[in-house]
Amino acid sequence: MYSDKVLTCADCGQEFVFTAREQEFYATRQFTEPRRCGSCRASRKAARGDSGGSGYGNSGGYGGGYGDSAGYGGGYGGGSSRGPREMFTATCSSCGKEASVPFRPTSGKPVYCSDCFATRRG
Repeated sequence: MYSDKVLTCADCGQEFVFTAREQEFYATRQFTEPRRCGSCRASRKAARGDSGGSGYGNSGGYGGGYGDSAGYGGGYGGGSSRGPREMFTATCSSCGKEASVPFRPTSGKPVYCSDCFATRRG
């Protein structure tokens, strides 16, 4: 019934895959399609101070990082005129290289460069 879709993140502009399985999960919970990629949703969630655990996150094998942040935005917005994204410099927790990330790193939480993030995400 569902097939994988490629969506574009409203924050960073990167394309990400909204899998058929995730679409089914969203539909059963009447969520709207995600407007942000997994890392941008995680960044926003971290900035809000959410720790997750709302009861329907990744526990069913679904998710890919969507969890309870799925309802962001709701609907389909047009282009945004918010300008360039603010980036922050951090040291990769895995390889030690300098990394540029779209969120303010917080003490005690690991930050990964794009290469290490991609390998960890698997």
